[in-house]
Amino acid sequence: MVTKEITIEQKKKIAELFEVVNTSFGFCVLLNYCQRILYPKTVYQISQFELRTLAHPNSKKRYKTFKIKKKNGGTRTIHAPKPELKILLRCINLILQSVYAVHENAYGFVEGKSVVDNAKLHCNSNYVFNIDLKDFFPSIEIGRVLNRLSFPPFNLKKENGNEEIGNYIAWLACENILVERQLNGEMIKTVKRVLPQGSPISPILTNIICERLDRRLTGLANRFGVRYSRYADDITFSSMHNVYQKDGEFRKEMKRIISEQYFTINQSKVRLQKSDVRQEVTGITVNKKVNVSQKYIKQLRMWLYYWETYGPVKGLSLFLQSYIKDKSHVKKVVPTPEFMEAVIDGKLNYLSMVKGTENSTYLKLKERFDKLSSNYLDVENILAVWEENGIDEAMDLYSKIV
Repeated sequence: MVTKEITIEQKKKIAELFEVVNTSFGFCVLLNYCQRILYPKTVYQISQFELRTLAHPNSKKRYKTFKIKKKNGGTRTIHAPKPELKILLRCINLILQSVYAVHENAYGFVEGKSVVDNAKLHCNSNYVFNIDLKDFFPSIEIGRVLNRLSFPPFNLKKENGNEEIGNYIAWLACENILVERQLNGEMIKTVKRVLPQGSPISPILTNIICERLDRRLTGLANRFGVRYSRYADDITFSSMHNVYQKDGEFRKEMKRIISEQYFTINQSKVRLQKSDVRQEVTGITVNKKVNVSQKYIKQLRMWLYYWETYGPVKGLSLFLQSYIKDKSHVKKVVPTPEFMEAVIDGKLNYLSMVKGTENSTYLKLKERFDKLSSNYLDVENILAVWEENGIDEAMDLYSKIV
């Protein structure tokens, strides 16, 4: 997929076309228009037949499923859409983004907002209160998606003659998945058609579904003089005063609102952080200003030291031991120097996003990385040098690297 910034004019055009679409044929025309924006070089044609095929829950062209380990030792099931469905869902995602304006206190999966923006809101607070919504994506069933799409700004309903469009969006967005539900006071496992984790359309749909939750929790926060934000399933309140007592009015009202919106709090992830400890919001320190942990910096320095001291081969071995121990929940580790370089580069990019591109710590680490990275690029050229200029020159280049 070509990364391309969508213009305001293009979004406006998509919104105008969406407003008049009322048939599956018209919907396909709009989807193909979006596809040309997102995938300029793709010639894949989205037809009514393809739409019906991919919308069917038993289609073999929908999702591939795999599990990844969580940090807490459990597993998370990911439903990754197959190529044709992925294109279709990204086109629908663009349509929804063009039509819908996300609530101002929602920060996750929102264009122009980041995890850092979410954390900045809660800096310099005496109290930071975090909660997590349990089984966020699979807690949203197809009926909720269909119902929400029947209201503004979508208005996809029978009375308007465009109910079919809402049906297709919900059918494509939701998947039959084994989930946990409460029945007669007990948790049972059952198959429900829900939003899958791993789909490119699930994030925008959760923000749409959570609009009323965001409005009501914002109202609660204003009433008690605290700040509120939500990053996907991660909810944060912060304030200079403590209103977060377990049996206090604030928490009782918060629980009631969340329950009425058909969500469940993950009790194991409820945290009240005072200013005398390290306060975190979505993994970022917020005590005085946004920052990464000392562990993050130490790990980066250690990985760069391995690379500098032992070269790309032995350095990779030491890096992988540390990386796998720290990231035991990742699906796959690629044992190559290129993988090590990509991971360190990503860590540095995140560091610059949090601390700023002019931060001295970032600049020193980036300088070390750039020297190693440019040397590593020479490794890629060793064989070419050997072929063109002979073994002596190739070995001389190799000695400089290792």
